[in-house]
Amino acid sequence: MKAIILARVSTEEQKEAGNSLPAQQARLRTYIERVQNLELIKEFIFDESAYKEHRKEFEKVVEYILNYKEVVALCCDKVDRLTRDFLVGLPALERLRREGKIVLHFPSDNLVLHQDSPATDLFHFNIAVSLAQYYSNSISDNTRRAFEQKRRSGEWTGPATIGYKNIPLDEEKRLRKDIVPDPERAHLLQELFNFHSTGNYSITSLWQKMTELGLRSKDGKKLARSNIAHILTNPFYYGMARSRKYGLYEHHYQPLITKDLFDRCQEVLRQRNKRHSKIAFNQYIFQGLLPCANCECLYSPERHKGNNYYSCTNAKRICKRVYVNEKDLLNPINKIFEAFAGIPEEVQERLVSELRTLNEGEAAFHEKEIARLRAEYDQAQGRIEALLDMRLDQSITKDEYDKKLQELKDKQYRLNVELDEYTKADHEYHVYVNTVLNLSRKIADIFESSEPMEKRAILGFILQNPTVSGKKLEFTMRKPFNTVLELATCPTGDVYPI
Repeated sequence: MKAIILARVSTEEQKEAGNSLPAQQARLRTYIERVQNLELIKEFIFDESAYKEHRKEFEKVVEYILNYKEVVALCCDKVDRLTRDFLVGLPALERLRREGKIVLHFPSDNLVLHQDSPATDLFHFNIAVSLAQYYSNSISDNTRRAFEQKRRSGEWTGPATIGYKNIPLDEEKRLRKDIVPDPERAHLLQELFNFHSTGNYSITSLWQKMTELGLRSKDGKKLARSNIAHILTNPFYYGMARSRKYGLYEHHYQPLITKDLFDRCQEVLRQRNKRHSKIAFNQYIFQGLLPCANCECLYSPERHKGNNYYSCTNAKRICKRVYVNEKDLLNPINKIFEAFAGIPEEVQERLVSELRTLNEGEAAFHEKEIARLRAEYDQAQGRIEALLDMRLDQSITKDEYDKKLQELKDKQYRLNVELDEYTKADHEYHVYVNTVLNLSRKIADIFESSEPMEKRAILGFILQNPTVSGKKLEFTMRKPFNTVLELATCPTGDVYPI
């Protein structure tokens, strides 16, 4: 049988405790040589946690086995070298074992699993995985408690951020002892905050200036523009560490700036973002409304020579850059508004009058049905009370009482449901139709007198599934405006009810 070696470590402690990759590899090679009918064909040696949700190296092992046409023996030193979680990787191997495509060998655990393994061996394997999983969970708990204790004492658990550096406790082992200001960069970080607090610099101009002054990363590379924004919003520089899980906590390292300077910088950022977002967002009517019919990416706006243009962002790299003037996109919408305005007033009055007449009959029927349902409900309640008297007089047995009572309760439940539906029904729809028609006839004037942000809201209210194909705006109308459009485009004598 062909054999595969899988050797894995995930921590430095394992490398130093007899579980190093060469040690595992040597033991497994010796085992394969000793066992008859095993022939080594492949070795997978990697450093990867057995507790990760996605194990890339482990997936390569499974893929190799799936593509191999013969039954193979997967040799792993111990069970915990293979997996420490029943849900990560193990189901795939278990399926292959049951199908007879793989045999699992664990020499140090004296365990071999195949398609017909007895229950005792499978139990042994499950116990080994459970113990390995418990070990991993315990390590995770201890690490989390250690981090929590460090944070309570004001310690930072990661590498020092730019502007600071770590001082080693032991030069040989390079153990971190403390975090202190970096003499090469700390003063530049202070200048960065001071410049920005004046409000005279954008992020881009500030990034350019600090690059000229010599601000670099720890490995000597130029900072990215996004690094400047991250530094300006990092509270570590005034004395508060930020953790994704634990939020803000006070640290005991030397601050580079004051809280007041940090707050002034945040206010400058808020004002600048507010000003830019208002200008950028509110001047474009179709901002965020138009996906491309070809690639489904949104059309983004730009302003050139006093006109607004839109083009596909082409995030999927399958479209050509075609610019569409905002006025061209508004043309089909303006035509619809013109059609709405052309609805004759007499047509609107006639339609609403007919609906009002229809409503009177509907309302009368509605009231009669409610009265009927309430009468039937009260009748059933009276029968329940009479039934109780009969039971107290022992005129009927308990079984007869329970059966009849259940029938009456079921009837009351059905009547209640029906009554609730009638109560919720709204028969004043002629008022609603009149409001919609009035709005539609005036919508052109309302749209023309509105600000861009208000125009965008109107379009979002009446348009459904708008897209741009080339330079053509395509859309359908939302209800009930689609019916209003039918009314506006039909002959005057043919009035369709809404």
